[in-house]
Amino acid sequence: MAAVATSRRDLVNGPIGSTLLRFSLPTLGANVLQSLNGSVNAVWIGHFLGPAALSAAANVNLILFFLLGTVFGIGMAATILVGQAVGAKNFTQARRIVGTGLTFYVTISLIVALLGFWFTPHILDAMHTPHDARPYAIAYLRVIFVALPFINVLGFAAMVLRGAGDARTPFLLMALTVVLDVGLNPLLIFGYGPVPSFGVAGSALATLAAQVISMAALLVFLYRRHHCLALGRHELGFLRPRGAVIRALVAKGIPMGMQMFVVSLSAIAMIGMVNTFGIDTTAAYGAVTQLWTYVQMPAIAVGASVSSMVAQNVGAMRWDRVSRITRYGVLYSIVMTALPSCVILMLGRIALRFFLGDEETAIAIGLHVDRIVLGSFTLFGIMFVLAGAVRATGAVIPPLIALTFSLWCVRIPFAHFLIPAYGPEAIWWSFPVGTTCAVTLVALYYKFGNWRRNTMLTNAPVTAIPTPALTPSVSSTATMTEGR
Repeated sequence: MAAVATSRRDLVNGPIGSTLLRFSLPTLGANVLQSLNGSVNAVWIGHFLGPAALSAAANVNLILFFLLGTVFGIGMAATILVGQAVGAKNFTQARRIVGTGLTFYVTISLIVALLGFWFTPHILDAMHTPHDARPYAIAYLRVIFVALPFINVLGFAAMVLRGAGDARTPFLLMALTVVLDVGLNPLLIFGYGPVPSFGVAGSALATLAAQVISMAALLVFLYRRHHCLALGRHELGFLRPRGAVIRALVAKGIPMGMQMFVVSLSAIAMIGMVNTFGIDTTAAYGAVTQLWTYVQMPAIAVGASVSSMVAQNVGAMRWDRVSRITRYGVLYSIVMTALPSCVILMLGRIALRFFLGDEETAIAIGLHVDRIVLGSFTLFGIMFVLAGAVRATGAVIPPLIALTFSLWCVRIPFAHFLIPAYGPEAIWWSFPVGTTCAVTLVALYYKFGNWRRNTMLTNAPVTAIPTPALTPSVSSTATMTEGR
């Protein structure tokens, strides 16, 4: 197969700042579209079906985040391996990695989907889902489990495409998915003509239909464009897991997946505590978390782009560019995270009304939570960029340790033990406290750790570089911060 991909960007040559920005923007656009999709769905559910349905969706969304984390690490490891292979101009190796990763994704996704569908009521009971929201949540979550394999495979495809330097195709794919999902939501929720009304389950059915159609469109696009990652007929054997590749994916992917696992479990623990304060507090929390996605997505986009760019430069042995890529990433993340935070704070009540309608009690709670938590997301952005840079070399354990400590030894205990004295205030203040801890630990490892000597594949060459210093402004900021 010809290695042709006109949308693939060269990440190892030319100016760093402008290249990183142009590579990040399609990823940011895709993330914004994804967030917009979730928000539109939440508007339909919360505004027209009420707080109980919105609370159900908030609980299910956290479970979905947890489910995506079950295979997220393998996708991230594959992204880094693909980036290093493309940086070394070894496109055959890149396709071998894609084949092995795809087989893993499909297998695990099917197992998780079947188990999750069966145990849906038990999962929701373990989360203390409010009684009024439980029937909605069961109907919604079971459809999401059916959609999970498609969601996972499309997410894997987007990650490895970015690893190859192609951020445009995932953006177009997300745009198609969002248009389909948004268009189908009111149709399947409320029904029209011969289409019956499915209620809150209709929102999940819209997600399922959008994912299936988008997957078909992606396959057509990749093969018509002869994309460098599309397996040729004679390369279908690449779908059989290769020993060295699967060892690298598992050894590096499990710790990265554990990071998602740790975050999602902590989020479930948090909403379990939130649920104990009633339906208004849970609905408010569901609404503000929808707004927070717009703040997190720029940092995630920049961090993912930094990771892909660093991986390609490592593969090309361009270590001289790695620290400069990271500094630009930190700068872009600070700006892109601060701007939406300010917008949300200024819009305040108007923004929350989109999700909560005229529920004044829930709106008041949401406004209070935003004032406490939003500022910490700038710190989250810095942490995400630094962690993305070190993970691109295969140093995946230290970020996991930092994240686990900040969430389970700082944030969760902070909230749990102070709730009796301070009520829900302990939950809201645990966010900035935990974030500050995490970014401090990651920044210290970036500065003093040995991540530059790590490798992904066991036979990969190792070339150490001198420890680069952070710029003064970045260093002083990084030691103050973490993430959500």
